[in-house]
Amino acid sequence: MKMLVESLKRMYKKGTLTKEQIAERVTKGSISVDEYKYITGEKYSNGDVE
Repeated sequence: MKMLVESLKRMYKKGTLTKEQIAERVTKGSISVDEYKYITGEKYSNGDVE
């Protein structure tokens, strides 16, 4: 995994990032849909957080 993804996962687990903020990274192309699922444990769906 990319260093960015691991950092985002740590921040998400600490509560300093929300699912919505992680989803924005997918929209911008910083991370992939698979990386979103790895970070949050939930499926990414077209900008909608499930």
